[in-house]
Amino acid sequence: MTRGERVIAFIHRYCVVPEGKLVGKPMRLEPFQQKFILDVYDNPAGTTEGILSIARKNGKSGLIAAILLAHIAGPEARLNSQIVSGARSRDQAALVFNLAAKMVSLSRELGGVEGRGALVKIVPSGKRLIGIAKNVEYRALAAEGSTSHGLSPVLAILDELGQVRGDHDDFVEAIETASGAYDDALRLIISTQAPTDADMLSVKIDDARRSGDPKIVCHVYEAPAGCDVLDPEGHRAANPALGTFRSEVELLAAAEKASRMPSAENGFRNLYLNQRVNRFSPFIAPGVWLACNSAVDDEAFRQGLVFGGLDLAETTDLCAFVLIAFWQGKWHVKAWFWKPEQTVADHAKRDRVPYDRWVKDGLIETTPGVAVDYEFVATKIGQITNGMNVGRIGFDRYRFKTLDAQMSKLGIILPFEPFGQGHVSMAPAMDTTEIAFLNEQVAHGGHPVMTMCAANAVVEKNAAGDRKLNKAKSTGRIDGMVALVMAMGVAAAQTAEGPSVYENRGLLSF
Repeated sequence: MTRGERVIAFIHRYCVVPEGKLVGKPMRLEPFQQKFILDVYDNPAGTTEGILSIARKNGKSGLIAAILLAHIAGPEARLNSQIVSGARSRDQAALVFNLAAKMVSLSRELGGVEGRGALVKIVPSGKRLIGIAKNVEYRALAAEGSTSHGLSPVLAILDELGQVRGDHDDFVEAIETASGAYDDALRLIISTQAPTDADMLSVKIDDARRSGDPKIVCHVYEAPAGCDVLDPEGHRAANPALGTFRSEVELLAAAEKASRMPSAENGFRNLYLNQRVNRFSPFIAPGVWLACNSAVDDEAFRQGLVFGGLDLAETTDLCAFVLIAFWQGKWHVKAWFWKPEQTVADHAKRDRVPYDRWVKDGLIETTPGVAVDYEFVATKIGQITNGMNVGRIGFDRYRFKTLDAQMSKLGIILPFEPFGQGHVSMAPAMDTTEIAFLNEQVAHGGHPVMTMCAANAVVEKNAAGDRKLNKAKSTGRIDGMVALVMAMGVAAAQTAEGPSVYENRGLLSF
């Protein structure tokens, strides 16, 4: 038997179904589960990382528990070795431990009879399992805890890595770097897909597909992009256990709900179709944003009438300045972002967003110190708009007085106009922006920071159905989208009113 076949044989002989209608029955791995195990353990190049991404309710946690037991008391057990599984929350970490512990308790071979002859000892207080024959110790770790350092696991399993936002996470890094004592340490990732391309699991999957690294085994079961939520072929593609232990009735009910209710569609696509879609419905759908990813023509800003939006946000956070100009049938969009230099590293970890990389790539400019330098921002705005025919620039009143003082000091005169952030002011601008995107009359050039803001922008409605962007309910920074909506709003207002009085009046004073 090969190494992978021995793992499968161990699971079939010793592991039982831990819960549900088949509880206590011998576990029988599905073909897709067996294929993953064989590809990981029988890889001629030697597997360092295995990735299995499937939709929810397809036996991810049960498979993790069974593989763990093969390393604790089965053919993969090593003398005095350590094994860990890591999850974002204590509840998720406890789920894997509890399933493995139930398998032990229900198995006469693994758990013994009344404690005698047991192959595995359960230590509930520390969420640990001990393989008695070879003194193998397993721990379930959570990012909320502080026990990920000081370990040296031969096997590390990361459960639901798709929940990690951004491409860096201290907890995951601690687990990944802890296996340095072994030349053949194995890391397994079993998870539903992450919402965006910039998230850690997406980065890992894309790297595996692009690089063709023979030491990485990557199996992704996902519905085709753009498929209908009711498409049975899409259901089968993302749910390889459909028809066995994956309920077809529950899946179809969720699909019908997503078909009726647009607010439920994104969650269904991410969790049930295993697609990279944010569960929170963004203002501009990802497909619509992508369709407007055409190149920005600088000629629009040299010859056209330019409008803008400025969102200053917190003094220690991201500031966004967006300019738009209508040219050859489209609104061309350019964006600039500023952030205090000394907050970049910490905020990259806090928000799980690669601010540091975007700074290196010139997509975000830093201002000196720990707070936004408004003189720096005022100078940059003056340089950016120099020579442009600027109609209006909408701004959020928050903290504008400080910037206004600096612009007056520098002698910079621009047609700034206050733009309310409530439903009354934002609703018409939201409608204008949405219509332009739906008609593919926007060219934003795929600016990564703007793309992040678009993916995070969540809509809030009042009783009358008026919409605005809500920073409190959004999943991350949305400053760029707020600035873009204000720019579209002031452009629409000027078009409706005719020539702007601001062209001659200059900067407003408060």
